[in-house]
Amino acid sequence: MFESRFQSFEDIVDPSHGPARLAALRAELARQGLDGFVAPRADEHQNEYVPPHCERLAWLTGFTGSAGVLVVLGDAAALFVDGRYTLQAPQQVDTEAFSVVPIAETSPEAWIGKWLKRGARLGYDSWLHTPAQVERLRGAVEAVGGELLACKANPIDAIWAERPEPTPAPVRVHPARLAGETAEAKLKRIAGALAADALLVSDPHAMAWAFNIRGGDVAHTPLPLGYALIFRDGRPRLYLDPRKLDAATQLALAELAELRTHDDVLGDLAQLGASGATLRLDNATVAMRLVQTLRDAGGFDELGPDPIADMKARKNAAELKGARAAHLRDGVAMTRFLAWFAQEAPKGRLSEIDAAKALETFRRDTKKLADISFPTISAAGPNAASPHYRVTEKSNRRIARGLYLVDSGAQYLDGTTDITRTLAVGAPSAEMRDRFTRVLKGHIGVARAIFPKGASGAQLDTLARLPLWEMGLDFDHGTGHGVGAYLSVHEGPQRISKHGHVTLEPGMILSNEPGFYKAGHWGIRIENLIVVEPRRIPGEERHMLGFETLTLAPIDRTLIQPKLLSREEIAWFDAYHARVRRELSPHLDAPTRKWLAGATKPLARA
Repeated sequence: MFESRFQSFEDIVDPSHGPARLAALRAELARQGLDGFVAPRADEHQNEYVPPHCERLAWLTGFTGSAGVLVVLGDAAALFVDGRYTLQAPQQVDTEAFSVVPIAETSPEAWIGKWLKRGARLGYDSWLHTPAQVERLRGAVEAVGGELLACKANPIDAIWAERPEPTPAPVRVHPARLAGETAEAKLKRIAGALAADALLVSDPHAMAWAFNIRGGDVAHTPLPLGYALIFRDGRPRLYLDPRKLDAATQLALAELAELRTHDDVLGDLAQLGASGATLRLDNATVAMRLVQTLRDAGGFDELGPDPIADMKARKNAAELKGARAAHLRDGVAMTRFLAWFAQEAPKGRLSEIDAAKALETFRRDTKKLADISFPTISAAGPNAASPHYRVTEKSNRRIARGLYLVDSGAQYLDGTTDITRTLAVGAPSAEMRDRFTRVLKGHIGVARAIFPKGASGAQLDTLARLPLWEMGLDFDHGTGHGVGAYLSVHEGPQRISKHGHVTLEPGMILSNEPGFYKAGHWGIRIENLIVVEPRRIPGEERHMLGFETLTLAPIDRTLIQPKLLSREEIAWFDAYHARVRRELSPHLDAPTRKWLAGATKPLARA
């Protein structure tokens, strides 16, 4: 498996140790003169995937989700999770030791306001929180007469005896033919967008894009961890662990920037602060430690969005060409898997892990796979009711009659993929077909959308939910997230959700993934990646936009109730399947090609 370079979760996580580790943490807090501590699931860059040595929350509690915050006090400990993890978290942690709190119902700040005693000292690690997060915590703590303190060292590190050592991975230059723009040109564009003296690049995704480099410091996303300073006038500085650079890469990067070590960033910020410089800081990823260093030295911070985020989101022609090639390649692998699954699943011998390994093998067979883009969600029956379920040896279920959901993706040098298919094993129930068809209607509603320039994802999110809302149903996650170009499978700022207020622009890649989840029984999700493109409406002068669907793989026809679909929806579905068949068939062997022909027959003739 591709995680072999990284210590597995099973090596780090053992929920049975939760109470003992919590007791050890409380003892360490007392030693440091603290009454409590706030532990987010974060590293110093606010990455979604963090290095093993930063998996503090998982080690302490057993919770392996990609987002969460733990607040530990002397007599209470609460783990706050969003709607993706309200089912998963109670299954992973010792709920006698840790209360699992849906963050939509109670925020950490509200909980602190209720539980923190007057005069208490609450600690936090300033490397793991942004200024906005710190201000919210400070407001809650001071409102009840407490004190918020930045710890000199993270207390969890003091009790984590077998904490893994950081393992630096080589930095690679990303070819200009795939990037579509030289690093020199990107850096010039970025400098031209600055009003401040310099931009501190704290988001490794932005750094990788700006300098046309990729790495391997975290699983699933080709990131080199580090920082950069891009000056409005002057030579950029790039802060990387020198162990990551071979002679050729060092020479190439030295032509772009001054190369400095990862640890030099604090000293340089202090020097810039002492000169009275103003720095643009990314409010979404910059650590409070960096901001405080600048402020303490006399510098000025301009907190706001990193201008690189918008530039990175709008894919250029070369990146889109790569994305289409990656999705064609991935569609072949996915279709080979689906044909194999259709033959093997009815035998009743497959497990969730068997299926996940098989899918990864089909992707490996392309000879182009760099990594999977996230841990495959291979979920049978009730496990699929948890939107971000992650199979382990302990949770592994046999794939039996009912529904099986597989959400997976790949990292290729030319593009990043993400696809979800829900498959029937045996004859589905009427309820399953009804819910699946309503999810499909929502998916088609987004895919067919035509919208004016200036529209945001929040305005389109309703299209995915209306068919479910008509039955009093919904799903508790966004409809779509942004996707990078051989970067993160979850990329901002674009998204389709009620919180997605960023304007959608041509070249932005997003997912289209409505779902429905029946707790304790099964789950449904249909996901394709789509890219925003201009649309011409005959006779109209207004600039309109729409979506091109990138993902190529059949959708299970046996789960559809055609009578619930309009003629226009059936036409879209049949046209999509015709395209899948036309583009993938030349790359498939005869048996798989025959299976695909049956799987993509026109729905109107079913």
